[in-house]
Amino acid sequence: MALLLAFAITLVIAVLISGIAEETVLSVAVLFLVCGFLLGRGVFGRIPTINPKLLQTIAEVALFSVLFTDGMRTGGLRNLAKEWALPSRALFIGMPLTIAGIAVLAHYMAHLQWTLAFLIGAALSPTDPVFVSAIFRFKAVSDKVKHLLNVESGLNDGLSLSVVIVLLAYAGLKGPGFYSLTGMPTGLAIGFGIPLAGLMLEKTRFFRAAGVFHPLNGFALGLLVLAVSYVTGANLFLAGFGAGISVATFGPSFSESFQEFGELVTELLKLAALLVFGVAIAPQFFKLLPAMEYGFIVLAVFVVRMLAIWLSMIGSGLTRRQTLLTGWFGPKGFASVVYGILIFRSGMYHAADLVAVAVTASIVVYSSTDVLLGKWFEKRARKATGKEPGPGGVPQTEGEE
Repeated sequence: MALLLAFAITLVIAVLISGIAEETVLSVAVLFLVCGFLLGRGVFGRIPTINPKLLQTIAEVALFSVLFTDGMRTGGLRNLAKEWALPSRALFIGMPLTIAGIAVLAHYMAHLQWTLAFLIGAALSPTDPVFVSAIFRFKAVSDKVKHLLNVESGLNDGLSLSVVIVLLAYAGLKGPGFYSLTGMPTGLAIGFGIPLAGLMLEKTRFFRAAGVFHPLNGFALGLLVLAVSYVTGANLFLAGFGAGISVATFGPSFSESFQEFGELVTELLKLAALLVFGVAIAPQFFKLLPAMEYGFIVLAVFVVRMLAIWLSMIGSGLTRRQTLLTGWFGPKGFASVVYGILIFRSGMYHAADLVAVAVTASIVVYSSTDVLLGKWFEKRARKATGKEPGPGGVPQTEGEE
């Protein structure tokens, strides 16, 4: 009950300051994280007991919801096929470079064995644009950058999971059934197949979604995919992203009507996960780490991805500022939280602490700079054209730098 009360109070505060947060560096995500820290340190009295399994389940469901809505935002398979070049560079060049770069730093700066170093690299490699959602509101940020960040974040969770699974198995450890390589193709099949079957049924002359049930169709299909994935041991994250793409492809009207409702559900799950995560890691988070390990966290979170994206985007056609924006906004979010919990439950407590501190630093910094960078892009666009940027994003003159 203490957690419920804390969440309710924090949610009311978040609603009241949301207008200010939308225009400043103040972040609602950071508010819930900080409240979780304070609650976990006993500032408000008795410290709530957090069941690790509960924390993992909340984080998994929140991540599933994020990926489901992200999948819908891709616009479906046709849109993905047209705009695949940039995400493929980020996924198949940038991501391996990020994992390797973090692993090297973890080995030499945090003095971890190579297996554990690469495990941390894989845990911190996926990105989560939900913590920089404000950047997607600015028209001056080009559509191809938004598409790149969205598609990359949807697919890199599943790809990094495969590396995490292999390394856990190599270390003699394993997680739940859906954390398996065999669960990945099953997740994709369930994610695409269930929405397709449901949408095809709705189009027959016997069935029709109407009224308030029209936007609920997307929610119902997503919930069914989640439940079936848990029962069958399929990969939750690939299933969620695949389901979102499937709905956007075969039922665009349901995708559009679900958008507002889906974003509300996702936002609530995300904020609940952040509060519980803050409570759970508060005791470990405030332990003093060696200076070299803090240095590792700073470089791993804020530098490695910048270099990896810069290398992967050479010759891609992105301008310097677009490459900078793409490289900077690589926040570590729910996927990293879930993998960090998995590492913690496997008994590798120090590595889990490093992941927790890195994720926290990432959430705080990235979710506090998205508005600033978005406004900077708009200012640059106005200087280049003398008028407000159009819906297509940054004017072409920007690329002539």
